[in-house]
Amino acid sequence: MLISFLNRFFRLREESDETKPFLQHLEEFRWMLMKMALVLIASMITSFCFRHQLVDIVQKPLHAVDPDLVARLQTLGVADSLMISIQLAFYAGIILAFPLLLLFLAQFIVPGLKRKEKKLVLPVIATGTLLFVSGITLCYFFVLPQTLEFFYQDAKSLNWVPTWTVREYFSFVTQLTLAFGIAFELPIVVMTLVSLGLISFHFMNQTRPFAIVILLVIAAILAPTPDVITFLSMGAPLCLLYELCIWLAWIVERRRTRRLAAPLEPLEPLEGPAAREERPPVERE
Repeated sequence: MLISFLNRFFRLREESDETKPFLQHLEEFRWMLMKMALVLIASMITSFCFRHQLVDIVQKPLHAVDPDLVARLQTLGVADSLMISIQLAFYAGIILAFPLLLLFLAQFIVPGLKRKEKKLVLPVIATGTLLFVSGITLCYFFVLPQTLEFFYQDAKSLNWVPTWTVREYFSFVTQLTLAFGIAFELPIVVMTLVSLGLISFHFMNQTRPFAIVILLVIAAILAPTPDVITFLSMGAPLCLLYELCIWLAWIVERRRTRRLAAPLEPLEPLEGPAAREERPPVERE
């Protein structure tokens, strides 16, 4: 099945790229990376100017668990204030520049789209951005506070005093939040592959057990810590999103089948002066 998928993908690239030389592909790839880097750097600089506001936003979930925990955050490095601010600016820059990053990626992957398909690029980018923000919002307001509360109470149940370092806390929050945003892009990826004919509902339905295992492995990689709670909080939404994608693929294929099976409407006869102009002249004997 994997070989069949790769064959269809490269066949699509050959049809859409109009047999461009390999060096031209490398040049386009280089320009895409340069544009992404410039946009990301500009977003990082903008975010760094608001680093105090970013720190307050990231510390709010911890403040909701226990206000004293914020005051007990420790910095063990001399340059932690600067390095963590740069780290926060990097993640915030990704969020700000995400629509443009999607646009540059789409321009490189599908350069030979038809006119009708090109009209779908902006809606797909808008939907992808909305899903990305939805994943971040879900993690920030629901998953993150519950996860921090669990670890806080678990440490207290062992008669320990939860004293976390600034670097560990900010790394955990930013990585988990960004991982949720990326994970919520799964429907866009799957629907794009279904629309291009690279995968189908039947393929997704048959390979569901293998896909779940792969998604759980991805969740283990994206999770900032190897604990079971973080792993399940990342893996469960991914599996649910994949189930949603299977039904979305079924809907897309059903609409496509109906559209292809619909009979063509007969052309109406011309009336008026236009009809007389189209009629052939009558020969006289």
